[in-house]
Amino acid sequence: MADTNARAPASDQPAELPASARTGTRLGLTGRFPLTARILVVNILPLALLSGGLFYLDIYRTQLIQERFKLARIEAQITAEALAGATRERQEALLVQIGREQRMRMRMFDAEGRLWADSFALAEPAFQFDDINDDDWNQRWARWLDRTVDTIVSAEAVPDFVEPEAQTADAWPELVVAREEGLSQVRLYDWRDGTPVITAAAPVGLNGATLLTVRNAVDITESVRQARSTLVLAVLLVLIASAALSLYLARTIVSPLQLLARAAQRVRQGRERDVEVPRLPERSDEIGQLARSVSDMTTALRQRIDAVDSFAADVAHEIKNPLASLRSAVESLPKVDDPDLRSELQQIITHDVRRIDRLVSEISDASRIDAEMSRATREDIDLAALVRAIIGSRENRAENADHQIVLAVRGRQPCVSGVGARLERVVENLLDNAVSFSPSDAAIEVEIANDGDWVTLTVCDSGPGIPVESREKVFKRFHSVRPDAEDFGNHSGLGLAIARAIAEAHDGALDATDRPDGKQGACLCLRLPAAS
Repeated sequence: MADTNARAPASDQPAELPASARTGTRLGLTGRFPLTARILVVNILPLALLSGGLFYLDIYRTQLIQERFKLARIEAQITAEALAGATRERQEALLVQIGREQRMRMRMFDAEGRLWADSFALAEPAFQFDDINDDDWNQRWARWLDRTVDTIVSAEAVPDFVEPEAQTADAWPELVVAREEGLSQVRLYDWRDGTPVITAAAPVGLNGATLLTVRNAVDITESVRQARSTLVLAVLLVLIASAALSLYLARTIVSPLQLLARAAQRVRQGRERDVEVPRLPERSDEIGQLARSVSDMTTALRQRIDAVDSFAADVAHEIKNPLASLRSAVESLPKVDDPDLRSELQQIITHDVRRIDRLVSEISDASRIDAEMSRATREDIDLAALVRAIIGSRENRAENADHQIVLAVRGRQPCVSGVGARLERVVENLLDNAVSFSPSDAAIEVEIANDGDWVTLTVCDSGPGIPVESREKVFKRFHSVRPDAEDFGNHSGLGLAIARAIAEAHDGALDATDRPDGKQGACLCLRLPAAS
């Protein structure tokens, strides 16, 4: 079958790219790190924030100590009032009783600052300081955690508790202040095992005697350490579980992406022609969709490359023939003296030049279809009005020869969404083809129908028709079977190939069929989606 002469090519200037496409996407900080690392960070960061509870426990510990300060001051004042005015025996009994019940060591000093009574000397000690040499790994770990937290939060240093060698009031700073000011005093010390030691000094009566209480608040430390240990253990367990789940999640995401990347790399390098991009059919998530999209894209790319290679070979072959004829005529022309033969050679040269020019124009037009369709803006087009305008223009230019073109429109208004200039090219090619193959004075029938979903344009001629086995070949590039009466070389063999490419770019189709009325001839049927 045949095709048409090329129209003036559309502008081939590239469309202006958006700023984001020209400058490239700016990746944030996260784009610089592997996906696995980012998944781990996202899952572990909340645990890191949760571990901040360790520092909250330090605040909790400080609040407990402040409460114990108040309690120690009140206890010292109440005990001092109870001791004031009591007999020596009663005072000793009170020291022993209160010290045992409150687990404190209580000492009284006289007006000269000499030790007068000691509850630990009067009875069994109410408590004992821990010997850190006998501590197990759990206690050593707890002390290390205490020191670490204190270092991080820059906790104020607490003086170590050391029993003075001289058992006098002047050896205790809190007693010195209490004797001088006549007010109760409270001090905080730290025992070697990290437990707080709270001392309270209070004046007893008006005779200058003073009371000193010492308490090892082990329960505060145990409470805080237990909470810290529980929190650390919980964080570690959740951290391990979160890391394992994150690695599993990263593996299910990163591994197939790496597989796709490696396959795409091999495809890009072109070293392995038969490299297959995995489609991951077992996955129905976004990764599976990506894999199948990349696989389909690779297949389409290979088909496009094959088509370009085939097209280049066909172009070289088609141009080579007229070039050979042109070369032969040009080389022969200077050697010929016969005017008739020279005139014939000049006609051959002119014909071959026009043929090459037509081929180049058609080839250029065919190679730009995909690019132009991707950039063009589509609009709603009344296909019937477009065909009427084309028929009228062809009659004015006498391009229909002696043929009458009969247009019939069926159904609703045949509107399609597309590029008007390209659809006009399709209609022109179909009409040119029908004019070429129809006998003189035979009518060319054009029918347009709209069934709501599809708009169908059918162009029927009265020519010899197209055998079933050749109906796909006529849409191949450079396939040209012309009527005997038509001059050779007037067509490039690209007309119907271009028309089908334009139809497919509009999500439609172009096929060859028999005439529906059973008469001799062929019909070319263009189907396009109806505009909504």
